[in-house]
Amino acid sequence: MDPTIAHPDRVLPLLDFAGVAVFAATGALAAARDKHDLVTFSFFAAVTGVGGGTLRDLLIGAPVFWVQDWRYIAVCLVAAAAVWVTGNRTWRFRALLWLDALGLAAYGVMGAAKAAAFGVSPLICIVMGALTATFGGIVRDLLAGQPSVLLRREITISAGIVAAATFVGLKTLGVPSWPAAFAGTGLGFALRAGALTWGWSLPSFPGAPTRP
Repeated sequence: MDPTIAHPDRVLPLLDFAGVAVFAATGALAAARDKHDLVTFSFFAAVTGVGGGTLRDLLIGAPVFWVQDWRYIAVCLVAAAAVWVTGNRTWRFRALLWLDALGLAAYGVMGAAKAAAFGVSPLICIVMGALTATFGGIVRDLLAGQPSVLLRREITISAGIVAAATFVGLKTLGVPSWPAAFAGTGLGFALRAGALTWGWSLPSFPGAPTRP
């Protein structure tokens, strides 16, 4: 096995922690929207930050990453505190969307890399990447009682799939991990950014009602 994939937690640590921090910040922003206290901020941040990775690890039979390394929860708490001290800002919802876009891309790559480290087939690596990228956001929106961003008409889940698929595809072609990771993250983020900016969306089922 390629040693650069066998230990993604060593090779891609900044991307991994950045993904957790970004998703944790979106959880704290969701708590801020309803003016919750600092404890709830921290809870939302932690659940959102590690939720997708927890599901991935359970499905592939890996030790749950944040149980093995306390720094992940610490990053979530720092992200929650950072959102708390910024106070009430009018840009919070837009920040949530853009941070969520970055988290989708980064975690799509990391989810696929972690699955590859456990010998999962390329197709399932992409599935694990998509789950890692989206599940934390689903839990966050459920806890906040908000419509999930995954159900918005513009492209969302597809961005995580593209990030994971780009990374897996490039690794299969022999591209080193860092370039493959940056390419996957960049393409995934660009796709979601285009959706946020210009409303890009995939064709809907014919005759289906149009979502607002």
